[in-house]
Amino acid sequence: QEIEDFQTILPLLKELSKDSIKARHWEEVMQICNTQFDILGNPEFKLQSLIEANLVSVSEEIEEVTDGADKQLKIEQQLGEMKLQWQSHEFAFQEWKDRGIHVLKATPLIMEELEEAQMNLQTMLTMRHVTPFRPLAQELLGSLCDTSDTLERWVKVQMMWCALESVFTGGDIAKQMPKEAKKFAKVDKDWAKIMTKASETRNVIECCADELLRNSLPSMYSELEKCQKSLEGYLEQKQNAFPRFYFVSNAKLLIILSQGSDPLAMNEYYENVFDAIQFVEHDKNDKTIIHKLHGDGGDGHEVVTFHKPVKAVGNIEDWLMALLKNMMFT
Repeated sequence: QEIEDFQTILPLLKELSKDSIKARHWEEVMQICNTQFDILGNPEFKLQSLIEANLVSVSEEIEEVTDGADKQLKIEQQLGEMKLQWQSHEFAFQEWKDRGIHVLKATPLIMEELEEAQMNLQTMLTMRHVTPFRPLAQELLGSLCDTSDTLERWVKVQMMWCALESVFTGGDIAKQMPKEAKKFAKVDKDWAKIMTKASETRNVIECCADELLRNSLPSMYSELEKCQKSLEGYLEQKQNAFPRFYFVSNAKLLIILSQGSDPLAMNEYYENVFDAIQFVEHDKNDKTIIHKLHGDGGDGHEVVTFHKPVKAVGNIEDWLMALLKNMMFT
């Protein structure tokens, strides 16, 4: 019987000697065996104490403890790897149009990684053996959720800022919408400030935890949204004045309108507004006077001289409408 008991106790001792066994597990073992022994850091501890603890009679409970210890070690390692990953995870930046302002790039990948990490932590928190690490897992999950929410708002603001930057920092549209241009200039200044700080910090969690960034994003988004709505109203006004603008995408229409003070710039876009017109011919001495239109078709294309020269002055939609009427009259 003693030999049989020893055959049973040896595998238990082997399990209890694994790296996964921590102080909390020895507390469980002592509670199961209803005994006390000082094993951790005690050079005087002898194997005899464990043998006398009658482990054989509670072998199933001991195996359950050692099995749980292995699972807890795995959870602890996964949490450690996840924490280490996000402690070193950094944003990538690129400069915007040589202005010295940085913008985020490759954000979809980071957002996917954040979502995956949150799902893994939520799954981990449902596990039976997560108890010793629950506070750590909850803290990390909270941090990643906050980071994800902030990054989502950040990306929205960046998309709007990028779309409006070229419109309100120069060109004819900014001159025609001075109130919105002034509003955008303030946002632009704040944006440059937070992006400079972010590009110096770089770490994903640290950047998204920055109070200045988190407090600024909602108001910046609100102001940019107002600029965007005003711009949409402005475009609709231009489209109503010259309906052929409805055939042009908003992005291209913005380029056309922002260069409206230069009649020659329109030559790149006549094909988007008129069928079968490649470009128009301006007076050599006065670029505001248009004499001829050139059809598409390459060499040998049709050239039509206007019955009366068109004066390309004032708002672009007005002189384009004059051009259209002159074409019909000719």
